[in-house]
Amino acid sequence: MSILDRLGGHTPKDVVNRDSTGFTARRAPSLESQTDRYQQLKLEIHQRIVDEMNAEEQLILTRGERSREEVTAIITAYCQRVLEDSPLIVPRGERIQIVSDICDEIMGLGPIEPLLKNESVTEIMINGPKKIFIEQRGKLHRTTVQFRDDTHLMNIIERILTPLGRRIDESSPLVDARLDDGSRVNIIIPPLSLIGPCVTIRKFSKTALSVEDLINFGTLNRNMATFLEAGVKARLNILVSGGTGSGKTTTLNVLSSFIPPDDRIVTIEDAAELQLQQEHVVTLESRPPNIEGTGAISIRDLVRNALRMRPDRIVVGEVRSGEALDMLQAMNTGHDGSLTTAHANSPRDVLSRLETMVLMAGMELPVKAVREQISSALDLIIQQSRIKDGTRKITHITEVQRLEGDTIVLQDLFTYVQDYIDDSGKSIGHYEASGLQPAFLEKFKMNGVEIPLTLFAREEGGDWR
Repeated sequence: MSILDRLGGHTPKDVVNRDSTGFTARRAPSLESQTDRYQQLKLEIHQRIVDEMNAEEQLILTRGERSREEVTAIITAYCQRVLEDSPLIVPRGERIQIVSDICDEIMGLGPIEPLLKNESVTEIMINGPKKIFIEQRGKLHRTTVQFRDDTHLMNIIERILTPLGRRIDESSPLVDARLDDGSRVNIIIPPLSLIGPCVTIRKFSKTALSVEDLINFGTLNRNMATFLEAGVKARLNILVSGGTGSGKTTTLNVLSSFIPPDDRIVTIEDAAELQLQQEHVVTLESRPPNIEGTGAISIRDLVRNALRMRPDRIVVGEVRSGEALDMLQAMNTGHDGSLTTAHANSPRDVLSRLETMVLMAGMELPVKAVREQISSALDLIIQQSRIKDGTRKITHITEVQRLEGDTIVLQDLFTYVQDYIDDSGKSIGHYEASGLQPAFLEKFKMNGVEIPLTLFAREEGGDWR
């Protein structure tokens, strides 16, 4: 079938008159017919490449054994051959876009490859082949990028999973994975998803953010940063709490950068995301069950194994269930300076979640015993939130003190106070210290860490406006 047949039988002149702006992969929904024809044109060129190129040449392209420039030159030649019979179907400027899109199909992840390369995009949400949303500067936006159909999207999903040895099908319709750059990927397909395959990609910066970056972003202020750095060096046990997308992993990365370089660090995660800069780091990753439903290695298994690896620090990407008990026991048995994260809306809520997670371990423990474990293990809770304007802020740095009766006593050391929302929707506020000194200052002395007590003086810890 010719290109003209695929485009509905129009002559080149007819097509130009009907679509004077040319074809583009990023059309508004009102131009879906043009987008479909553009996709058909790409498919024609792609198919010609497959038909005319031998298997060895195709393998060289897909394996990435040639540079992007070489692949672009090859595809440009094929594109020219297909278009030379009908030179007016696509304006010359649009041909460059076609070549770029086909390069992305062969070497990358198809239509979403430009989104992955855009550093301002922090999350990509694919709700079926035709609806793709992104998070940019903390706000959600719908893009006009599309896949051809479910099959096209499933091909890209297979390209993500194959190098990792993971699989997804009707019998196992959801999976967690990661990209080469460490970005986190969650995939769920029918029959669990009723709108087609859904993919969520949480991107991570190629260069780890520093504490200075967080200060510049307004996530915390200088006094809070000084205190947290001293707390990590003094081997406080710290839990970072917050909702989805609040920046917990980023903060955990920054906290881990304060760990002295001569400490042996063992990290434990579902999907390796942490970017530790120290030399002596052992990275462990959990494993899902195989096709027979066996062979799973959980976070809890890895935490218990880590205790036998002579760690100075244990860093758990996130506690979600029974591993919370093993983590608390590690903190209580000589593994000070451990770090982890958990989902919760406030420092008080995260204590309740920890209780629930400990009980999920299957141990018949009295609630008071669980709370004693928590209060003696944890020193500090860092609560992080995504504000309405899209910014991430550490809203509480809270000390975990002791158990009084049946209640764990908490004491806020630093808080974020929102003053108002300006006309542009931006949150205007400031950080302030509570004026109270933490009870664990003795730990600082024991570990030779000096900290100015003026940090805790009751005054604004530094405005961020």
